Amino acid sequence: MNKFGNIFKALREEKGLTQQELVDLFNKQYHYKFGKSAISQYENNKRIPEVEVLQKWAEFFQVGIDYLLGNSDIKKPYNEARENTDEDIDLWLSKTDGYKELPEEDRELISNLAKNLLEKHRKEK
Repeated sequence: MNKFGNIFKALREEKGLTQQELVDLFNKQYHYKFGKSAISQYENNKRIPEVEVLQKWAEFFQVGIDYLLGNSDIKKPYNEARENTDEDIDLWLSKTDGYKELPEEDRELISNLAKNLLEKHRKEK
């Protein structure tokens, strides 16, 4: 639960919003009645939203729930991540055993090859 508050606060700050501005936008968009104290409790790891509300926060910040909870490094929701596979490929390759030990030139070659093959496959469909 520690990660949630830190991630939540970072996402708010990325949007350049104060806690009050965040509450105002979220409540208007999703028809909730959160107060600034709820945001403070989230950010200080005193409270975590229920699943239904958690889904709305993920949608609001345009991140996946797993990212919001600190269970994934992939920021985008699953369906959006599929649209932009470059990030997925780079993340997957970075977690592949031995990849990081390769020279930069070889890593770039592998990454570009994988991206080109996926693009070719998508065009053939």
